[in-house]
Amino acid sequence: MPDPTQPPPRAPITPDAAARERRIGWICAGLLLMVWASFHLVSRFVVRETLTPWDVAALRYGGAFLCVLPFLALRGLPRVPVTRIPAALVFAGLGFPIMAYAGYRLAPAAHGATIMAAGLPAVTAILAALAGQGMPSRRRMLGIATIIAGSLLLAVTTGGAWAGAWRGDLLFLAAVSSWAVYTLLVQRWRLPALDTTLAIGLTAAPVYLPVWWLFLPSGLAEASWAAILGQAAFQGAGAAIIAGVLFTRSVTALGPTITTMIGAAVPGIVALVAWPLLGEALPPVGLLAVLLVSAGMLLGIGGSR
Repeated sequence: MPDPTQPPPRAPITPDAAARERRIGWICAGLLLMVWASFHLVSRFVVRETLTPWDVAALRYGGAFLCVLPFLALRGLPRVPVTRIPAALVFAGLGFPIMAYAGYRLAPAAHGATIMAAGLPAVTAILAALAGQGMPSRRRMLGIATIIAGSLLLAVTTGGAWAGAWRGDLLFLAAVSSWAVYTLLVQRWRLPALDTTLAIGLTAAPVYLPVWWLFLPSGLAEASWAAILGQAAFQGAGAAIIAGVLFTRSVTALGPTITTMIGAAVPGIVALVAWPLLGEALPPVGLLAVLLVSAGMLLGIGGSR
């Protein structure tokens, strides 16, 4: 009898099937880029208003849970080994979004976009090397070094404009480290995209919502119904379900390194849009730092076929 905790054996892949798989991966990665950029802007905007980071997380999990229910009716329970679900829940379901929302309470959108987009390929490559999956190529190492240099330049040159921004930056780094662990687990365990996302959406709300209701500060009573429903829809359906499926599918098709480096365009997009939308203008050196980070990620992608 096969062991349900072990990944199934790989079936032979033809060249045509491999090319089709990579096309699907790039399509998912392109759509993911749009969701990622929106996530940074919307999250920064909402936590500056009435809602607390804990409220946004609650709306994310509640909205995702409601989105999962129709899939459960059609497909049944997610087809993921039960032993894999706790790790996916901790690192992707809880760790990443909660720390990201908390970081946006302290630091601007461009900081979050740059550090999380930059940190993901860097931390993923480091963890992969520590896990024995091989060292990155020289070109990719140069890209990672460029990313780190740009991130440090951003923090040093713009941190003084926002009091406590460095604490938000540390939270962003913790958030992206949590997601990097999930990225490697997706590849190692070959987790199915839709079923893994459904499993996280199904389990996150029962775990988090009682803790939020009983112990965490909330501004939900002062928020408008439009803000509440909008955040539940975007954070729950968009950032949690749709982005989770796109990311996991892209990792299985393209691998973790290429997928994480797709975010090369995120810092530039967010920095430019946050200027008129949120009133968070970066100084010239800050814009240079964003471009440096993006160049580092493009350099890493350029080394992959």
